[in-house]
Amino acid sequence: MRVLVVEDARPLAEVIAEGLRDQGMAVDVAHDGLDAAAKLDVNAYDVVVLDRDLPGIHGDTLCQMITERDGRVMVLMLTAADSPGDRVSGLILGADDYLAKPFHFPELVLRLRALARRRPAARSRTLSAAGIELDPMRRTASRDGHQLDLSVKQFAVLEALLNASPAFLSTEDLLEQVWDEHADPFTNTVTVTISRLRRKLGAPPVIATTPGVGYRIIDPAVPPD
Repeated sequence: MRVLVVEDARPLAEVIAEGLRDQGMAVDVAHDGLDAAAKLDVNAYDVVVLDRDLPGIHGDTLCQMITERDGRVMVLMLTAADSPGDRVSGLILGADDYLAKPFHFPELVLRLRALARRRPAARSRTLSAAGIELDPMRRTASRDGHQLDLSVKQFAVLEALLNASPAFLSTEDLLEQVWDEHADPFTNTVTVTISRLRRKLGAPPVIATTPGVGYRIIDPAVPPD
């Protein structure tokens, strides 16, 4: 899942971003509405965590801009205003959810995952292919009924591959979906993560590599085309 955190209070923005990264999300940060609008033009996000009182472009205006775009992005409005009228007005503007400050971080994580599931064209709750079962909400993964002990990045890579299955994902695709805009395009982190994930998935291998194309999930029980 890729998330954009739009929050002008820099310490809070960084705390949210680091916490979400620890949950396996790819997170970018914008500290004003203008920067957020520029990032939305360049990157594809699943959810935007949007502070309402922003400099540059006000959060209300940015929320309306997001809801009018093609390729719908879900919006969680995060604000200090917590009256019923504030919540209603935020939802009328097009926000998909509303969370008042201060908040409990685990609740923010659960709400983001729920919004990602509700996003148009989102897949079902459980992803499955080639004997693998992955539940993004419960953060569980298994192969042929055996639970897998995956790191945060390994889990996120497997989730991305299952979401794309049977299509390929390139190294660039995985860097964009699992890491963030600061990821070094020349790093070998994807190769290393895939290699460790393969070992944990066991035999026979279910992640195929095609040089120059990328990675995809294959079912060893199905003969290749």
